Amino acid sequence: MERITLYRIFRIVWMSVKFFVQVTFFQRRYIGRWTSSTDVKWERLVTKQAKEYKRTALKIGGLMIKMGQFLSTRADIMPPSFIAELEGLTDRVPAVPREKALSLLEEEWNVLHTDYLSFLSDKPVASASIGEVYKGTLLDGTTVAIKIQRPDIDRILRADFRAMKIVIWLAKKFTSFGKQIDFNLLYSEMVETIGAELNFLQELRNGRQFADRFEDMPGVVFPVYFDEFSTRRVLVMEWIEGARVTDLAFIERNEINRRVLSERLFRLFLEQVLDGGQFHADPHGGNILLKPDGTIVLIDFGMVGSISQSESRSVLKVVEGIIFKQYDQVLDGLEELRFLLPNADRRLLADSISRVVAAYESEELTQMDSFVVDRLLDDLRLIVRTQPVQLPAEFAFFGRAVSTFVGVLHVLDPKVDLLAIAKPRVMEWASMQKENGGVFSKEDVLRLALNAIGPLRQFPQKVITFLEEPTRMREYQMGRDALRRDERMLLQTRIFAGIIAILAMTSTLFSIWTAHEPLLITSASIFIISIWVFKSKNRKIK
Repeated sequence: MERITLYRIFRIVWMSVKFFVQVTFFQRRYIGRWTSSTDVKWERLVTKQAKEYKRTALKIGGLMIKMGQFLSTRADIMPPSFIAELEGLTDRVPAVPREKALSLLEEEWNVLHTDYLSFLSDKPVASASIGEVYKGTLLDGTTVAIKIQRPDIDRILRADFRAMKIVIWLAKKFTSFGKQIDFNLLYSEMVETIGAELNFLQELRNGRQFADRFEDMPGVVFPVYFDEFSTRRVLVMEWIEGARVTDLAFIERNEINRRVLSERLFRLFLEQVLDGGQFHADPHGGNILLKPDGTIVLIDFGMVGSISQSESRSVLKVVEGIIFKQYDQVLDGLEELRFLLPNADRRLLADSISRVVAAYESEELTQMDSFVVDRLLDDLRLIVRTQPVQLPAEFAFFGRAVSTFVGVLHVLDPKVDLLAIAKPRVMEWASMQKENGGVFSKEDVLRLALNAIGPLRQFPQKVITFLEEPTRMREYQMGRDALRRDERMLLQTRIFAGIIAILAMTSTLFSIWTAHEPLLITSASIFIISIWVFKSKNRKIK
């Protein structure tokens, strides 16, 4: 059943509609009277939805798994309990029967598999939604990994994308997500990025480009690909023995330094961003292998994203601003990347960023029982919901890649200091740009020089900021409370107007039935006024 197009579309759309209806009814039921007990009920609902999504994704596979992995990184729109449930969603589905995989392999090679292989494993060593990997041996004795596309996966993904188009239309029409996500651009990004996985020859080209780009980086290797055996649906590459990079038992057994390993891994990801170009869009533990000597092996280049040179400079500006505590510069970079809309409260956002960085540096973020951190996270969630903060669709997979990669680093070394690792490399990159006459302008160099002496230059301002902090915090909390009061008043007024409109409509129908002209005029007037009030309050709430 899971392979039938109409069934898949129905299953995906029906589940999405059910989720939309459940959320809408819940919000309307508790509108204007949200309490701590309501929070508990809300968490129970979204957790139940996340579990259903996960069961469905693992059952039917295809786009649902990759969409679930994407949603698990969207803290700006998804509830924390939903994210927590989907974080463990991995790209795994039941294996295809071996005879079907062999049939596709021989169809692509146009010969019997024994004409090229002296050995092929009985079962796949890895099975994902797009393809499966078998271990084999070429006639010359070379051990290879053979990635075979799942039969009919292109048709299945086309069905899933049709279903996703319907879900996106429903989300734009009947939910508030349309204000936070450019769904049309996101859909295009999904088609381009995920759809590219269906062409294994493109994955081969991507892998070679990464190998050429990082050939001089010590401690990092890439598999060798075999053109003569690779096609659009079959990819043959060098077999490399290694464990998942998150296999801590393997790391301990081989006495690999986890701190050095995490720093090298971070440098590898940072290099993908600094100069622009392609980045690995799916850097989970299964796609990063580790040799016994600590060498990193990066594999699976089916999902890659790209970042332009101008976007790379804006990302650098953000990183730079965080490292040197120049938060206006951070906001400038985020605006250039279109993460912030023009009417954002820059002072409020800068204050929030500074508090997050301070908490990170003091390691308070690792003490999740701390009242200070709980309050900080609550305030940040409120800011994300109330401020015009968005994730541009073209950065959707970049954000997912960063989130996935940071998760891997946290497993390797929970106390890894990303800012400390990034600082010297960012300065080195800036110097190279200047020496090579690259894209670094005089203004950029001046900014870097000023940032380098930032701690001394900012000391007086830090004293003033410290003295002003209680006042600013009180102003922020007063503004937040006022916003909540206004929102409750608008919601209550809208509900009251809606009730009056229903009563007035009933009275109008009754007056028409009884031909009572004075009642008709009065009721119709009240109905029109109530509808006008309802719509105006609704616009203000939106």
